[in-house]
Amino acid sequence: MTPKICVKNLSKHFTAGVSTVQTLDNVNLRVNDGEFVTLVGPSGCGKSTLFNIIVGLLPPDEGLLLIDGEQQPHDHLLGQVAFMPQRDMLLPWRTVLDNAILAAEIDGVARATARQRAMDSLDRFGLGGFESHYPSQLSGGMRQRVALMRTFMFDREIMLLDEPFGALDALTRALMQRWLLEVWEGEKRTVLFITHDIDEAIYLGDRVLVMSARPGHIKLDKEVALARPRAPDIITRPEFVELKRELLATIEDESLKAFAAMNRSVSDKEAGGR
Repeated sequence: MTPKICVKNLSKHFTAGVSTVQTLDNVNLRVNDGEFVTLVGPSGCGKSTLFNIIVGLLPPDEGLLLIDGEQQPHDHLLGQVAFMPQRDMLLPWRTVLDNAILAAEIDGVARATARQRAMDSLDRFGLGGFESHYPSQLSGGMRQRVALMRTFMFDREIMLLDEPFGALDALTRALMQRWLLEVWEGEKRTVLFITHDIDEAIYLGDRVLVMSARPGHIKLDKEVALARPRAPDIITRPEFVELKRELLATIEDESLKAFAAMNRSVSDKEAGGR
């Protein structure tokens, strides 16, 4: 099977003054058509940088990115992938309906057509009756629904979601996870999803990718062999707990490496200042 997304030997560094930081090093990953793949790892390992490269916001230093088996030059990537960053990025002067159609409008869809499509989808996204509300009138969960609706309405087969539920309380987050799975199972888009929550990664994903400490690469690629649809109480089942234990062990090991590297960097700077 030709993967929907294939990243080969991808690397990226950033330079500030005389300092150079290697953020990604030799990243390799595959996401198949219709798969929901979650990505976890210690803070600062380059998850968001990887996303920014895949959507075309940053060029890689080395490596290849293929979509449907076709190599994609960096300057051809913008607009090929639907992307939702960590913040909802709703425009405060636009209503729910007009925020939801923004990406479609930019993509050239006629405003009247986009608004009708959005009206037909409001109930599916739990936004029926809220089309004339403004972002300031919505709860955090509702704002995320609008942002996700906007991402779905940007009609692309691939969706990258960067911690979309990270700012929500635990109960709202759980409800949003269940809702997202229902929407995804109805459309079967290809999803790559960043999270810091191991339970969320397992509950949502067909596979969980664990990134190493910086410079980031894929440390572990673990299949989630749990049947769908997934009931909320699946997190209490022995097979879920065992998988969580394995993933946590890998992430904790990488987090310790990241912490040790940070301490070495601080010590080197202090020594250099003496």
